[in-house]
Amino acid sequence: MTSCLPDVVPSSLPAVRGSYRASADLSATTWFRVGGCAEILFKPADAEDLAHFIAHKSSDVPVTILGVGSNVVVRDGGIDGVVIRLGRGFTQMTLSPHPNPLPGEREAARSAAGDEVLTVGAGCLDTNVAEFAAQRHVQGLEFLSGIPGTIGGALAMNAGAYGAEIKDVLIMAQAVSPAGQLVWLDAHELEFSYRHCGLPHGWIFTAAVLRAPRGDEATIRTRMATIAAARESTQPTRERTGGSTFKNPTLPDGTTKKAWELIDAAGCRGMMIGAAQVSQLHCNFLINNGGATADEIERLGEEVREKVFANSGIRLEWEIKRIGKK
Repeated sequence: MTSCLPDVVPSSLPAVRGSYRASADLSATTWFRVGGCAEILFKPADAEDLAHFIAHKSSDVPVTILGVGSNVVVRDGGIDGVVIRLGRGFTQMTLSPHPNPLPGEREAARSAAGDEVLTVGAGCLDTNVAEFAAQRHVQGLEFLSGIPGTIGGALAMNAGAYGAEIKDVLIMAQAVSPAGQLVWLDAHELEFSYRHCGLPHGWIFTAAVLRAPRGDEATIRTRMATIAAARESTQPTRERTGGSTFKNPTLPDGTTKKAWELIDAAGCRGMMIGAAQVSQLHCNFLINNGGATADEIERLGEEVREKVFANSGIRLEWEIKRIGKK
């Protein structure tokens, strides 16, 4: 358990309607259950509160956005500055016949006019969005039931699974710019690619508008059940893990390799450093067997990368984010 010494919230931070907490332990908020403290933890009341904070904070205050901690290692030294977590003010979900509220002159809004759309907050869990859609006979979002994390995180990395990515269903996204402006962006402006969003560093997603075509509920439920069964049988869903650790690499000739196959071929399945281990069930997952440190998890990942490179000549790229001080 991380020990965070009590501290005081600086009076220089902007007045907000949300809440500040100094020296906040982050280890309990990450799926790995590791990590140090946030110097300041800020939970904005809503998107406008977040925009106000960004617009009025001092430029020398570093900001880190943290979702539900599903795809991240918070290092043991903690995170300086302000860590932002989006709470209840970012979990609304609405199904409507028009993209509302959206600027009416934007290309995406015009193309979606007359269709139903699903507007969701960036703090919504991907699985909750999939279930909300299924209950309303909306198809095409079943893949979200297989992705740990939030919609904000999915937008930030173009998350995908089971043959679909967030870019395939996104119409528009709302975000706060580094200057503190709350704006809507068409999907094409985000320049999505494999596990990547082209928006510059410093933007914070607050909401998304998703396509919501009608479908047969039985078919939707069958698809979600298939995804759930596949996850349960092939992934360590009951362990302390952070999801897929490395991206599937694309070679110069355009072919894509599966990261887990490269890791397995390099003899890394089950490998351990301290209490951190490469999963025996799916070797593109690292797990905390209990008592692992963030440093052990990160060192294990780097050791896997070195062994894969030595065996195949392919350098794996981290999919899990590593943030904070060592």
